[in-house]
Amino acid sequence: MTGEKDTLTKAFMEKRDVFADAFNFLIYGGRKVIRPEALQPLDTTAIAAPYGSDSAQMPVQKIRDVFKAWVIKRDEEAAYLLLGIENQSEIHYAMPARNMLYDAIQYSMQIDEAAKSHRRDKSLSGVTAGEFLSGFYKTDRLIPVVTLVIFFGANEWDGPASLHEMMAVSHSDVLKYVPDYRMNLITPAALTGDEAEKLTSDLKEVLLFIKYSKDKEQLRQLMEENPKFKSIDRETANVIRAVTGSAIDIDQNEEVVDMCKAIEDIRREGIEQGIEQGIEQGIEQGICGTVSILRSLAFSREQIIEKIADTFHLSREKAEGYVVAYDS
Repeated sequence: MTGEKDTLTKAFMEKRDVFADAFNFLIYGGRKVIRPEALQPLDTTAIAAPYGSDSAQMPVQKIRDVFKAWVIKRDEEAAYLLLGIENQSEIHYAMPARNMLYDAIQYSMQIDEAAKSHRRDKSLSGVTAGEFLSGFYKTDRLIPVVTLVIFFGANEWDGPASLHEMMAVSHSDVLKYVPDYRMNLITPAALTGDEAEKLTSDLKEVLLFIKYSKDKEQLRQLMEENPKFKSIDRETANVIRAVTGSAIDIDQNEEVVDMCKAIEDIRREGIEQGIEQGIEQGIEQGICGTVSILRSLAFSREQIIEKIADTFHLSREKAEGYVVAYDS
């Protein structure tokens, strides 16, 4: 995802209420467990050198779209969950492998940080040889990482949803020894009405608009039934316009946008254009018939142009254009 779509969707998903809504939908079925105020932004850049050494470094840099930490407090103890979102406007056919790499880099960084903390501590009392060599102690624990892909497209996701689906081998005897990685995915096309009701942020309106963007009648019905479309946040409206390519006129000086009115304006403009095209086609048919008659009566080309201009109230240049088009 590049350009305006990338910028707008990233800013949209960085909003804490939208981010929390997406993961409450994914993990908790819509229950409001993750609170927006408990989310903390993290550096989205992860760096790893899987083939490198001090003498031959081969750094790999991967950048997540949105990455946040969630603090879970229970019984006065704090636990953490790392949450990442990847925005896609096009289907990415290697997404499971890419996400697996992102998550693996994050776990590797956690292990490295654990080893660094132990080295800083410099206390080797009770440390086993294995703990000393690995730098990761028996009591150390990793912070879970959950990556979610949100597809901002109206088509069905026809790409793989797991690592096993990407494999050239499909034999279960082999694949049972190959760890799978399943992708967490939200797509508008697969979103049911009941599922949409579990969303409470503007993400709901964005996904539903995308879902029905190719069906104007269903889109009109959606907007009539959902009053929120009459006063939607401007930033959200900009996201909808960018990802669907809708010709919605948005006043960037206004905080809210009446999407119903904007769509009706587009519809009215389309009707007017259709009427004009119909009239234009009627004129063209009339001109063609007139030219044909004048030709049969042996009128000269110049006389035909003058007659067309006079009969249909056209400029000489436009009348000549019609005659030239007829000749070709």
